[in-house]
Amino acid sequence: MKILFDCRYVRFPRHDGISRFSAGLVTALAKIHPVTMIISDERQLAMLPDIPWVKTTSATGVTEPWVSRSLNQYEPDVVYTVMQTMGPFGRKFKLVSTVHDLIYYTNRTPPRNQPLPVRILWRLYHLSWAPQRALLKRADAHVAVSETTKKLMVDNHLTPHPISVVYNATETHLETERAAPVGLELVYMGSFMPYKNVEVLARGLHELPGYRLHLVSKADDKDRARLEQLAPAGSLVFHGGASDEEYLAILATAVALVTGSRNEGFGLPVIEAMAVGTPVVASDIPVFREIGGDAVVLFDENSPSAFAAAVKTLEEPATWRRASDRSREVARTFRWDESARRLLAFLRTVVTP
Repeated sequence: MKILFDCRYVRFPRHDGISRFSAGLVTALAKIHPVTMIISDERQLAMLPDIPWVKTTSATGVTEPWVSRSLNQYEPDVVYTVMQTMGPFGRKFKLVSTVHDLIYYTNRTPPRNQPLPVRILWRLYHLSWAPQRALLKRADAHVAVSETTKKLMVDNHLTPHPISVVYNATETHLETERAAPVGLELVYMGSFMPYKNVEVLARGLHELPGYRLHLVSKADDKDRARLEQLAPAGSLVFHGGASDEEYLAILATAVALVTGSRNEGFGLPVIEAMAVGTPVVASDIPVFREIGGDAVVLFDENSPSAFAAAVKTLEEPATWRRASDRSREVARTFRWDESARRLLAFLRTVVTP
């Protein structure tokens, strides 16, 4: 079975979520089956494993609807793409696409870093399920990154094709007991989009005297000013986009990673924290119950007081230790080698039903 793996969403010099998913999964898949990467910029190779690759046009270019024609020359049995936007027209191979989340059907504010025309089209696209259904119909099968996302796809009749769950994962797993927290530090990793609901964390700090919340991702001036108005003076620490090494160092001494998100397709920071023994305090939404299980301390995302109360449950050293150890146990199930095995088995059923 000849597999082409679409790596054109890999970012450089630093991964975002989709980019990290691409690199982690293709690296693990290449260890168990021959695979050829599809790139659109040779600088992406610095973020990817040293395996065969081919180059084609950008995934966001105007020629994307016809990109399959350029891939036919490599005679793949199946092309796996980490998004659902690969153009299917003229293809002579099986196509498997990925749905990470369906957030923007209920939270329609588009990413702020996109140009105005893209944001307008983004809003129009998410006004109805019809464009998504039409897009997914063009592939042969789909991957969802969680059972939560798969259920939404089924409930909304987005595709008649098979759907398999291939979980996101993390490379870093602490095999020994994590040291107890130093100080009263909390960590938030993620964007500052409205659905991320970082405001509930900022407000909750009024009931957590002495705690500091480290915001690891880069925040613009407006986000920073808004959050500083909501939180107690001096309780927010903005890191402006920490490196992976800095992020792990902050996690290694924190009481917990915290998130008040109203909607997620997976929630990779939750697993990243749990994998190194850092407990998680998270909003009580389906996907966090799915991936975190009984290791995560859940709270009502509409209540700053509920957030503060959830954090306080970890102040007892024995309780924190149990949460830390249980977090590592649960996180062990989210490994790239297991995700790669799932993907390979699914691709085989698509190629040879």
